[in-house]
Amino acid sequence: MTEFKRRSERVAVAVACALGVLWAVNAVHAQTSGKIDTVINEQVKAEEAAQASQKRVAQLDEEATKMLSEYRQMVAETQSLKTYNEQLSAQVKSQQEEIDTMTRQLGEIETTSREVLPMMNKMVATLEQFIALDIPFLPEERSGRIAGLKEMMSRSDVSISEKYRRIVEAYQIETEYGRTVEAYQGKVGDKTVDFLRAGRISLLYQTLDGKETGYWDATAKKFKVDDRYEDALKAGLKVAKKQSAPDFITVAVRAPKEVK
Repeated sequence: MTEFKRRSERVAVAVACALGVLWAVNAVHAQTSGKIDTVINEQVKAEEAAQASQKRVAQLDEEATKMLSEYRQMVAETQSLKTYNEQLSAQVKSQQEEIDTMTRQLGEIETTSREVLPMMNKMVATLEQFIALDIPFLPEERSGRIAGLKEMMSRSDVSISEKYRRIVEAYQIETEYGRTVEAYQGKVGDKTVDFLRAGRISLLYQTLDGKETGYWDATAKKFKVDDRYEDALKAGLKVAKKQSAPDFITVAVRAPKEVK
């Protein structure tokens, strides 16, 4: 019994020791497991924080890239606007110079108008007087041209340049008369006749039946009958009407007077 008791006590002690060791191991394991879980949780949180930080960094980088692009675009637009403003300023300056020039020219035009209009009126009056003193060919046409010029000169809707052009044109027409030969029909009294104008030096006529021939007497200021020019006039009319080749013709010319 004594030996059995001692063995039982040793077994009890061994079991107690084993249980103590097992408890200690469990306690250590529990502590270690808790620490591992804590470490793992911390690691997970750190990784989540790192991911969040990385995501935020990527977001900030994207925003920074976008802002940099917008900044560069604004710089480019600013430069473009600066260049445009410089060009616009140059254009405004040029236009202002043109306005100043036109303003000055308008002032000159007003002065010129005051000087030119009387001159043009005098030109019309001189031409009218010249026609009145000239041989009386194409009286309706020439007097109508003078009347048209007078009416034009009183109109405000016709520019000065156009008025001057029309007057010069009338002078050119009258000048051309002095270098041409012309045949046309008209009236001498109540008789319809064929006229032959040789420049400005002679104006002859012949009735349509050919029975009367005459010329304009510049001294007497009237038409005179003179059948001596009958054949010459007929030949001249053919030349003027281009019914025959150009040739010398005989016309009535006022004899020059001796200057005393």
